Amino acid sequence: MNSLLETNKDSQITAAPAEVQWLEGSAGADPQKPAPRRFQMTAYTGGAMQLGGWRFPVVVDLSGLQASAKPKVFLEHDRTQRVGHIEQVQASESALVVGGVVSSAGKAAQEVIADAAAGFPWQASIGARATEVEWVPEGKSATANGRTFDGPVNIARKSVLGEVSFVALGADDATTAQIAANAAQTKEHKVMETTTTTPETTTTTTSTPAPAAPANTAPAVTAESMATWPAEQMRAEAAAEATRIAAVRKVCGGGGGKHAEIEAKAIGEGWDATRTELEVLRASRPTAPAAIIARQESGVTAAILQAACFQTSKLANVEKLFDAQTLEAADRKFHGSLGLQELLLEAAWANGYTGRTFRDSRAVMQYAFTDIRAADSSVDIGGILSSVANKFLLEGFFSVERIWRDICAVRNVNDFKTVTSYRLIGTDQYEQVAPGGELKHGTLGNETYTNKADTYGLMLGVDRRDIINDDLGAITTVPRKLGRGSGLKINDVFWTIFLNNAAFFTAGNRNYLAGANTVLGIDGLTQAEATFMDQVDSDGKPIGVMPAILLVPTALSAMAVQLNRSLEIRDTTAATKYPIANPHQGKFRTSVSRYLGNARYPGNSAKAWYLLSDPADLPLIEVAFLNGQEAPTIETAEADFNYLGIQMRGYHDFGVALQDARAGVKSKGEV
Repeated sequence: MNSLLETNKDSQITAAPAEVQWLEGSAGADPQKPAPRRFQMTAYTGGAMQLGGWRFPVVVDLSGLQASAKPKVFLEHDRTQRVGHIEQVQASESALVVGGVVSSAGKAAQEVIADAAAGFPWQASIGARATEVEWVPEGKSATANGRTFDGPVNIARKSVLGEVSFVALGADDATTAQIAANAAQTKEHKVMETTTTTPETTTTTTSTPAPAAPANTAPAVTAESMATWPAEQMRAEAAAEATRIAAVRKVCGGGGGKHAEIEAKAIGEGWDATRTELEVLRASRPTAPAAIIARQESGVTAAILQAACFQTSKLANVEKLFDAQTLEAADRKFHGSLGLQELLLEAAWANGYTGRTFRDSRAVMQYAFTDIRAADSSVDIGGILSSVANKFLLEGFFSVERIWRDICAVRNVNDFKTVTSYRLIGTDQYEQVAPGGELKHGTLGNETYTNKADTYGLMLGVDRRDIINDDLGAITTVPRKLGRGSGLKINDVFWTIFLNNAAFFTAGNRNYLAGANTVLGIDGLTQAEATFMDQVDSDGKPIGVMPAILLVPTALSAMAVQLNRSLEIRDTTAATKYPIANPHQGKFRTSVSRYLGNARYPGNSAKAWYLLSDPADLPLIEVAFLNGQEAPTIETAEADFNYLGIQMRGYHDFGVALQDARAGVKSKGEV
C-alpha cells in the first residue's frame, strides 16, 4: 500500500504493488462503446508504516476507518488527474479491500489503461485523513487490527478514506489490485480471459479471479455493485455478510437485549465481530473518565517548529513565549526531541521539496533556505533559526559580567557619526522673572562630550557534520557562544576606556586622591565623599549631585560590603576609636568588577576604588547604542557554496566614551 495519510500535512507512504489485469466492462452497455473497466484492490494489510513527515511509524486502525461518499480514483494522488471512483469499501480486522470503476474519460484514465495494456505494473495507493491519533510511547504497547504494536508508534484510531490512486512505486508486497470482468463475460467461469486490442497487436491473457472477501469483512453491497461484479464474488460477499451479521448478533445477545443499540449500529456500519465485542465490553464496564485522544493539527507552522526547538533545547520559561495550543501541538508532534535534520526537512517540505529523506542534503538545504514556496504553507527557516538563536544569544550575552551597565549612561544614536553633548554653564540658573513675564536666555558653554558607535561582530557556522549527526544543539550552542562573545567584547571596550583614566582623574580636576589615608575604610570613604561633594562647576558653584555608587575591584569586595551593610565597625587594636557606629551604612550601593584589578588592562589596580554619581544624574562614562539596540543581533543563512552547513553571524553596534570628570572621585588606595 502506498497510503497518503494527511495530518499536519500530506505525508505519503509507499507500499503495495498493484497487479493490474484489465477486462471489458459490464454487459448491457452499448456494444459499439467500450464499457468502463473495474478493479478490486487489497489496499492495506493492517501493519505499521513508516511515513514521510512522521517521526515514528503509523498504524491505521481499520476498525475506525470510514469512507467518504464515493471516494475518487486519481493518478499519483494528483486531483487534477482523474481516473474514476470507488463503489465498494470492505474493511476487516486484517485488510482493507476496495473496488471501483475507471469512470473518467480524461487523459489520466486513458494513460492508466494504456500502460496496463502494455504490461506496466501499476501499484496501488490510498489517501486517508487521520482525525484521531493515539501516541504510544517507548516501553508501552497498544492493540489495533488484531495485532499488538510496541511503541514508539502512532495509531490512527479514526481516519477517513478520501481517495485511491494508481502509482508507479510501492513497497507493501502484501497488497494486490485486480481488474475483474463482469458476470456476463465470465459466465461464472473459473478462468477469465482478457482481449486487449491495440493498433499494432492483440493480446489475450488469463488470470485467476479475485479471492472472495474473508468471512469477517463488512462488504458494502449495493444494487449497482450486484449488477456489475461476478456472480461468484457476489455469492461470496453475500455469504460473508450473512456470517458477519450472525456473529454480531451472537456477540450482542440478539433478540433486542440490552446491547440492541450496539447490534443495530454494528450491522449498519459494517463492524466485524471483534470490534462489536470490544464495544460490548466497553459498554459493560463501569463509567470512568473518558480518555482524550489528541486530534492531529491541520499543519506545522513556524511557531510550532520554534516551540519544538525550545522544548528540545530545554529553554527555561518556554510557556511564556507561546500559547498552550502551540506548545501542545509541538509536544504531540515531536515529543521534545526534534532533530536538526527533521527541522530542515519540515521547512523544505513547506517550500516545495518532494523528497522524503535527508539523503540529498544539498537539495534539502536549498529548499529550506530559498524562496521556493508550496501553496500558502511556506515556512521561513531563516526566521525560525534566527528567532531560536536570538534566545540563546541573549543567554550567552547576559551570562558575563554587566557591572558596566550599572555605572554608565546610555545614549541612542541613529548612525555611526560622532555625536556631541553640551552642558549648560554660565547663566544656567533660573532668574527672577520681571514684571511682564519676560524670561532671560541661558547660554550653552564650551563643555562638550562626544561619543561614536562602531560595529563589532563575529561569524560562526553549524557545519555539515552537525547536520548529518542531527544535532539540534548546534543551533543553540553556536548562538550562546556568539552572545557570550558580544558580552565579553563590550566589557573589554568599556573597561579599557574606563581604566585608561590617568588624564581624567587628576589633582587638577579635583577628583583624584592618593596617600595612605585613601585606603578603603571609614576614613578613606569619608574623605572621598567630602571631595566629591565639594566639586563645583565652571562657574565655581556646587554641582549639586550626590555620590551614589562605590565601585571596587574584587580584592576590596569584602570591605565594601562591610561598609555598606554593617551598623558598626569595631577596631580591636590598641588604638580603638569610639564611637563605633558606621556612618556610611546603606549610603552607597556597591558594585564589584573583576576588570578593575585585571593585569591585562592598562591602569588596573587591586587597591584603587571609585565613588561615582548615579549616571542618570551626571554620567562619568557613556555607552552609545545604534538605534537603542543594547543586545547583539544574530542572523542565520545557508552557508556559501564552498562551505557545507549553516552560517550564523552576530554583531553589535556600540561606542564608549568618558564624559564628565566631576561625576566621580578616584582613590588610589595606597601611598
